[in-house]
Amino acid sequence: MATNDGKNRPQKIVTLGGGTGHYALLRGLVENNHPEDLTAITGTWDSGGSSGRLRVEMGVLPSGDIRQVLLACMEEEEQRQVAQRLFNERLKEVDGPLKGHAIGNLLESQLQRLYQGQDRGIDAMRALFRVKAHIVPVSLTDLELTAQTSKGNTLEGETKIDTRGQEANYDPQDKISRIYFDTTADPNPEALEAISEADKIILSPGDLYTSILPHLLVKGVAETVVASSAKVILVLNLMTKQGETDKFKASDFLKAYNFYLGEPDRIQLMIANDAHIEREVLEAYKSEGQEPLEVDEKECLRINPKLKIIKAPLAKYFPKEHLLRHDPDKLASFILEV
Repeated sequence: MATNDGKNRPQKIVTLGGGTGHYALLRGLVENNHPEDLTAITGTWDSGGSSGRLRVEMGVLPSGDIRQVLLACMEEEEQRQVAQRLFNERLKEVDGPLKGHAIGNLLESQLQRLYQGQDRGIDAMRALFRVKAHIVPVSLTDLELTAQTSKGNTLEGETKIDTRGQEANYDPQDKISRIYFDTTADPNPEALEAISEADKIILSPGDLYTSILPHLLVKGVAETVVASSAKVILVLNLMTKQGETDKFKASDFLKAYNFYLGEPDRIQLMIANDAHIEREVLEAYKSEGQEPLEVDEKECLRINPKLKIIKAPLAKYFPKEHLLRHDPDKLASFILEV
């Protein structure tokens, strides 16, 4: 187990993220550090699929990211495999309002109602599945994410922003210029406390404008990150995403984070992939409008001269699922050894 630079205790690590990138990061950290000293901060603005429907039908905060984080933080492989199969199972054979819902979302949503709050519902899920890592929603407010584009278009809702690259009339020149919430995003005090007490704050790989940056829109989050004594680490994505980060380089990610943090020197370490990716894999991703993220080190250091950049072979391809992901163990080892 890693300790914090000579201190006889585990590192207190806080992650901000969502989606599969956050999952891979958390899996590595759970395996390589004390889970009870890990806090995963999740978003509450998912508006699509089963989570979005339950948000409207049951009046609960969305559960999709929480479901993935719970799975990532389970320590026993057999338990995780069973839970993943259960959580991801969708009720396809039933008729009525339950049709199409993921069982994991139903479980978490019902616990929110039973325990009168998402934070208490999450703690109940942690107890049920013996999860030691802390899972904290960044806000307990019902939030709707909105984006504006460079050509003046407005995209309302996380799903609309997330899927814009798949639309037939998508214009890659019409880039996202700004994101915001339609109401005041009050912070969860537990999230601010975890950030302020962290040794390391990890900005997870993931969808930049729909999974990661919105955390920094919540009142007090960016300010608490900037004021903390923690080392702030940015884990870069492996690939760009059509509709959000077309033609982005590492420096574009850095500029976006600096803007929403409000402090150009706060990110101290950037971790990037330099593993070889097979041509067949690249061609498959290219057909979906994605390409490897270029690390333009000179521009990054011009923006932030104090930045340290680590390049390592972090990409791992899973052929059965046709997924290119960060290697959880390798990623965790670099984070913990800094």
